[in-house]
Amino acid sequence: MREEFLMQEYLKLWSERTTEHDSLEHLIKVELLDEMTHPRLRKSKHEKFYLAIKRILDSSLDEKVKLELIHYYTKIMDKL
Repeated sequence: MREEFLMQEYLKLWSERTTEHDSLEHLIKVELLDEMTHPRLRKSKHEKFYLAIKRILDSSLDEKVKLELIHYYTKIMDKL
């Protein structure tokens, strides 16, 4: 249930993302690995992580939601 809520909040920041058959974890992995970009133009996962955290912090989301999303990103980044 909570992941569904976080997915809705995530999509407020990245509205161009499609969620068909994708979990929030999968969407974040794709983003951090920059898989939607041509291989020669990809940024490092650390740079993508920084940009994602900055985007979350600069957003108008509730502070608690921001922290939850950052925690989720951190958890996935640790796995990568």
